[in-house]
Amino acid sequence: MGRARYLVDAVVVGGQSPNELARSHAISRSWLFELLRRFREGGYPAIEPRSRRPHSCSHQVGPEAQTTILALRQELTAAGDDAGAHSIAHHLAGRLEQVPSVTTIWRILKRHGLITPQPHKRPRSSFLRFEAQLPNEMWQCDSTPWQLADGSPIEILNMLDDHSRLLLNSAAYPTVKALDAVQAFTTAADNYGLPASFLSDNAAVFSGRSRGGKVPLELELERLGIEVKHSTPYHPQTCGKVERLHQTLKRYLRRQPPAQSLAHLQLQLDNFRSHYNQQRPHRALAGRTPLVAFNARIKATPRLPTAPTHYRVRQDQIDSHGSVTIRYLGRLRHIRVGVQHRNRKVHLLVAAADVRILTTDGQLIRQLKLDPDRLYFGLGGRWPVHNVLQQESGMS
Repeated sequence: MGRARYLVDAVVVGGQSPNELARSHAISRSWLFELLRRFREGGYPAIEPRSRRPHSCSHQVGPEAQTTILALRQELTAAGDDAGAHSIAHHLAGRLEQVPSVTTIWRILKRHGLITPQPHKRPRSSFLRFEAQLPNEMWQCDSTPWQLADGSPIEILNMLDDHSRLLLNSAAYPTVKALDAVQAFTTAADNYGLPASFLSDNAAVFSGRSRGGKVPLELELERLGIEVKHSTPYHPQTCGKVERLHQTLKRYLRRQPPAQSLAHLQLQLDNFRSHYNQQRPHRALAGRTPLVAFNARIKATPRLPTAPTHYRVRQDQIDSHGSVTIRYLGRLRHIRVGVQHRNRKVHLLVAAADVRILTTDGQLIRQLKLDPDRLYFGLGGRWPVHNVLQQESGMS
């Protein structure tokens, strides 16, 4: 029995004096008489504790605005886009005259059971957060698995600018190989310039440390004067921004029709990259899009200011004489590799006048710098045309 009922019974049933009860129980007389009045009007239920919540609230969000918030939540979720309180607040700008605060939107979602508690997560304040100060100061790169509609395994390679979160490239491959990583990097560099540093994990296509060497991507980055960085093994938090991007991308892909082919999936990735960079507000960027953040500041550059800006990756086959041919400054150049490699498939990494020839498994066969005044380049150096022709006729 609660104290209120005890006091009422003491007066009504026991006939005790209200004034004496108020003094002995250290309560005000007015409160005791209020309890007695309630009891006379409504009996025992009327003296039970009442809610202190106000009957009305002048700044409460109206039912129409709440309906708009819930509909927008469903719309964003169906599209595979972010549907948290921050994203909803951004999209409400054109739908409501007065947009509620992020906290108010969160409470409305929670009241309707749309917030999943995650007590296992560490609080944000416990993380030591790093962010590059300039665009192109550091790029992050990583691959993530996916599947086509028929169950075929696919790997998606993503590259992200650490400062602006700009999605530089998102490409799908049956399996990401060493030269695929180089090709993806060169495509991103053509569009956005060269970064000062490049961060990845220790996957075989990114790092040759476990094999005591270097993979083509590392060789290309070092040649361009780009600092190569690798995360600590079994510590994905180092590449946390691109790891978080994988989650956003996969949530989007799950809401799309399953890709029937690699080209179909690449089209979905291109659409996502356009939306992510140009339309989707980013919470870590104070609501700006990655493209706006990328263009807001000057760009960092590699430590070598003379690094070439035009480069490409080409697949070729060494001819029967042990040579490959490449077009440079509008003319064909013949590069001697050696008869022991004839008919072998190779990859050519071309950066302006710098040429490197690698086997399909990433082994470097030859590296040289083209001379604009020469057409033929022998194994011992740069050969005039008549010397090369004499050696080839002697071999035959």
